[in-house]
Amino acid sequence: MVTTSLSLDGVMQSPGIPDEDTSGGFALGGWLVPHFDESLAALEQSGALLIGRRTYDIFAAYWPKVDDDDPIGKIMNNTQKYVVSTTLRDPAWQNTTVLSGDVVAEITDLKRREGEIHVPGSGNLVQTLLANDLVDEFRLTHFPVLLGSGKRLFADGTSPAGLKLTNTMITKTGVIAATYVRDGEVKLGSFALDQEQAGD
Repeated sequence: MVTTSLSLDGVMQSPGIPDEDTSGGFALGGWLVPHFDESLAALEQSGALLIGRRTYDIFAAYWPKVDDDDPIGKIMNNTQKYVVSTTLRDPAWQNTTVLSGDVVAEITDLKRREGEIHVPGSGNLVQTLLANDLVDEFRLTHFPVLLGSGKRLFADGTSPAGLKLTNTMITKTGVIAATYVRDGEVKLGSFALDQEQAGD
């Protein structure tokens, strides 16, 4: 399950921290914060976490310091975490396992062994998942802002797929949270006949 915050033009880069990811000259980091609503933090999540190295470093620098009285902190620290990295050897954050071999094969196997697997952020990792058709569900929060440039969730290389909307929520700050699940292949059609009849 890919869980991602997006601008209306599809950018997912550096949503919560100004200097989280300035690659490509991105200078609008922190765009999510003014529109954040506590109801978003309350969205239920269970199961393991699958994250990339950059996301791991951000999370591991913060969540271990949060007391277990914090409900989100308790989840983050006690949940089994899998981090995809070729350089991380000895993760200090509790309940963390490093995936460093054939990423596609390891994640495919992980999907068989685990129940729910959530992928928060992790833009580079998500591109690998999309290119290899490994995503079953998208939990997207669309924020009312246009950024113009930056890393996008659905980049070139995404495998075509049909989706079905299963849940929506709109917050007081205008954020739209939507959940989509896989729904077979992309269905095609044509308005050509209708246009010809309209011309008659």
